[in-house]
Amino acid sequence: MNTIRQVPSRVKSRRTETNLGAEREHFDKQQLSSISKAINATETPVKEKHARRIILGTHREKGAYTFWSYALGLPLASSSILSWKFCHVLHKVLRDGHHNSLQDCMRHHSTLIEIGTLWGNLHDKYGQLVALYAKLLCTKMEFHVKHAEIRPNLEATDEVLERTAGTDINNVFQLTVEVFDYMDTELRLAETVIRQLNTSIAISTLTSGQCRLAPLIQVIQDCSHLYHFTVKLLFKLHACLPADTLQGHRDRFHDQFHSLKSFFNKARDMLYFKRLIQIPKLPDSPPNFLHAASLAKHVKPVVVIPDEDEPEQQDDDDDDPEPLIEVSEVTTSSVQAQPQQFDIFDQTFGPPNGGFDDRDLQIDSLKRDLEMLRAELERVKAEAQRYITQLKSQINSLEAELEEQRAQKQRALVENEQLRMELEATRRRNAEHENVQATFSEAEKRAQATEQRYNKLKEKHTELVSSHAELLRKSADTVKMLSATQQTQEEVERTKQQLSFEVDRIKQEADMRMEEQKFELEKLRRDLEEKMAEVTRMKANLQSNEKVGEQLNSSVTALQAEKERLMRSVSEKEAELSSLRQAAQAQQSSLQQERERSSREMGDLQGKLQEKVSREEQLKQKLLEEQFVLLQGTVTEAENIIQDAVAKLDDPLHVRCTSSPDYLISRAEATLGSIDKVKKGHTDFLTNMADAGGLVRALTQFSHLAADTIINGSATAHMAPTDHADRLTENCRGCATQSLQFLKDLKAKATVQRADPASIRIVVQKILHLGQELRPKGMDVRQDELGDLVDKEMASTSAAIEEAVRRIDEMMNQARKDTSGVKLEVNERILNSCTDLMKAIRLLVLASTDLQKEIVESGRGAATIKEFYARNSRWTEGLISASKAVGWGATQMVESADKVVLHTGKYEELIVCSHEIAASTAQLVAASKVKADRNSKKLTTLQQASRHVNEMAANVVGSTKTGLEHLEDKDTMDFSGMSLIKLRKEEMESQVKVLELESQLENERLRLGELRKKHYDIAGIPVEQMSEGNGLTSSPAHPSPSSPKPSKPAVMRKPALAQKPSIPPKNMFK
Repeated sequence: MNTIRQVPSRVKSRRTETNLGAEREHFDKQQLSSISKAINATETPVKEKHARRIILGTHREKGAYTFWSYALGLPLASSSILSWKFCHVLHKVLRDGHHNSLQDCMRHHSTLIEIGTLWGNLHDKYGQLVALYAKLLCTKMEFHVKHAEIRPNLEATDEVLERTAGTDINNVFQLTVEVFDYMDTELRLAETVIRQLNTSIAISTLTSGQCRLAPLIQVIQDCSHLYHFTVKLLFKLHACLPADTLQGHRDRFHDQFHSLKSFFNKARDMLYFKRLIQIPKLPDSPPNFLHAASLAKHVKPVVVIPDEDEPEQQDDDDDDPEPLIEVSEVTTSSVQAQPQQFDIFDQTFGPPNGGFDDRDLQIDSLKRDLEMLRAELERVKAEAQRYITQLKSQINSLEAELEEQRAQKQRALVENEQLRMELEATRRRNAEHENVQATFSEAEKRAQATEQRYNKLKEKHTELVSSHAELLRKSADTVKMLSATQQTQEEVERTKQQLSFEVDRIKQEADMRMEEQKFELEKLRRDLEEKMAEVTRMKANLQSNEKVGEQLNSSVTALQAEKERLMRSVSEKEAELSSLRQAAQAQQSSLQQERERSSREMGDLQGKLQEKVSREEQLKQKLLEEQFVLLQGTVTEAENIIQDAVAKLDDPLHVRCTSSPDYLISRAEATLGSIDKVKKGHTDFLTNMADAGGLVRALTQFSHLAADTIINGSATAHMAPTDHADRLTENCRGCATQSLQFLKDLKAKATVQRADPASIRIVVQKILHLGQELRPKGMDVRQDELGDLVDKEMASTSAAIEEAVRRIDEMMNQARKDTSGVKLEVNERILNSCTDLMKAIRLLVLASTDLQKEIVESGRGAATIKEFYARNSRWTEGLISASKAVGWGATQMVESADKVVLHTGKYEELIVCSHEIAASTAQLVAASKVKADRNSKKLTTLQQASRHVNEMAANVVGSTKTGLEHLEDKDTMDFSGMSLIKLRKEEMESQVKVLELESQLENERLRLGELRKKHYDIAGIPVEQMSEGNGLTSSPAHPSPSSPKPSKPAVMRKPALAQKPSIPPKNMFK
């Protein structure tokens, strides 16, 4: 029966559960808010307070389960910045989170690898960083899971490191390699981030730069500990192993030492890191591991994170701070307040009604509902687990099927080789079978010879039996002759000795081998004949001597024993002969079976071989058809390209396009070279129609070059005299006609043999000749002076650049003396960017000089250098003009920088000079590129130097604009005190000023156009060629648009100062 004292405890339990549920809900909500604010697609660094709340959450729940439950729902595959910030937060969790976070993160190791692989395959700057960061995190987790003694923050004492390495030198060696790999991933990420960023002060203070630089704080912390671990382990290895064995370890450590030192120095110079972290300084030289005493000089680098003095300002929508209290304290306080709750309950609800309360029923029903919900939850979990198991089994079965398909493919690829090997083995077995057959024949012959010897032995045995019977009869006669005289006794004894001797010799001869039996039998026959003769002679002597008869009886007994032995020997020989016959018959039957099986295998292999040959023939025929279809498709596409070029000849919009004779000549020469390749590819295709790759590549290049020649020939005809224009247009149409006829012959199998591009060559040579006739002549310098003038201009340009660098250094020193504060910072930034630009221009001039020497050496042949420059006067004049422009631009840059530092010039002058230098260097690169080999390494170096100059010019512009923004004081526009009429009046005055400024801008654009027109007139280039500039100053990616009004002159493409017109740009050709 329930009492009034039992009800408050139930209410208290229910309230405690409610408080715990609310607290858990509040914790989940706070974690979700912190994760969503820390990991987003905005290019800003992760705020420390959000990351700290996530880390405190891992310590509260003793793991990273909540973090991963929310992180897996983030769209990491849709934004590289989101993935970058996710990796940053995960790095912080691994370093500073609860120690169980490592195991929770390891469960999602495959997810992290997939994210890195996904972004590594995309051409995105952040994507490449995400790939490297994911690899770093995977390496970090694998290392710390394997070596659990070392925490993920790498804060381990030397004793812990010694205990981890152990006493086995192999374990120490392996641990050193793993630390090396760990350090490589850290340094690779840091180097990539710094390479993508401009390390100037302006970039490192922007949010976009800080977003990339923020994770390097954790990298710096990791690298300092890893460097200390490496030094300790290498000294331990050198104490146990010879120095030669560890040469590779020392080389790898030296590379990492220099990379780490360079990284620390660059990071130490950035403003972003100065307020966040104190980066240690490494020694000037790496430790000398060959001297053990150097270990005492080693100082462990320590990274210091300064404490923030000012508290962080919370966002408006942030949750309340998380209370860091234990649940046990709440329980204790609740237990202490229990007596008070009893009184409150009595005062509120009154005494119980008969000891029964309806709330008990509600509590019981709620408990039953809770049990039902728990059972339902368990059932749902079991069903979900079952579905997951089924899906995993399906995935495993599909993977097994995929592996089986791959194995079948591999077996199919190997099957042909196996069949060939089996055929060779069958041939060898046939040869062995023939050898065995010959051996069998020889064995059969030996068996016949043995049988003949056996017959002879049998005949000898019969003779011995008959002689034995005769001797028995003689012995009976001998018994009757006991009265023989004593004189014959000695003769009988001699005969006895001779008989015993002969019996022994027969026994020895009978034991000889089977191959000598014939000889032994013949010898035995002769001995027996002699014995018969001797026995005949003894017959008369034994008749008179009984004693001799007795001795003869004993000799006969011995002979009988010898006979029995000989009989046994004969039976053994017969058994051996029968076994030999059986073995020969078994061998013959096995050989017959082997012969039949070989015949069947030979038939099967021949059938498979014929099937394989027929399949190869079908594949070869299919390959020929596919190659011809590929050729037909290429020819069709080439026809479309040339027909499109012919269609542009009659296009009214094409009439406005112009081109230079020099560019037309270069296109025609390239087309002639492509015709030679087409002819060679056609010959190779006729020789081997199974390979049309060479002809396809040659046709592709030929179609584009021929179309380019036709279009540029028509564009050149637009500014040529009437006679030359008509001839040039007609030849362009003839080139198109001949090209289409040649391609038509290539499309059909019947006419592909007689297709010949010789007629196309004739027409293109005519176009080349007309272009040479239209080429303008040089006016400024005599041809014999061009060679010397090129070298002088390049030398003077180099000297001007060196003088500019020297003057900038002087201005830098003077600015440091005369200015301070923001102005000094702005001046240093501008002068540093100008110095970098001058160095980049100097490298460009050196690269251009090297490429120019390569062009002259490869193109002059037996002529002198001056003769080469004279023969290519137009190209030489372009080099001279470009070199003068570069030197003049450098001088103007220095003068403008000097004025800006002295506050007598405008920042806009620096921007204009930067654009002018970029245009001049582009002209120099284009002039050098005209006659350079396309595959030249020096040309690649020149192009890289040109891109570097453009980047440095952009840095000058950016530094100038940033400095201008820092120095400008913009007044706040306050219109609160104006009336409506006053505001209307101010608005009208502002509109008038805008119209005046627009009119001035338009007039300045017209003046700029006239100035550029006069510039090109003085340079010897007609007005009609300004848009293409002899193919040296135009940019194919951004063609200069023509003015829509006839009264306004066309403006050459210079640095982007003028506004683009509102009409679509006109097609421009080099």
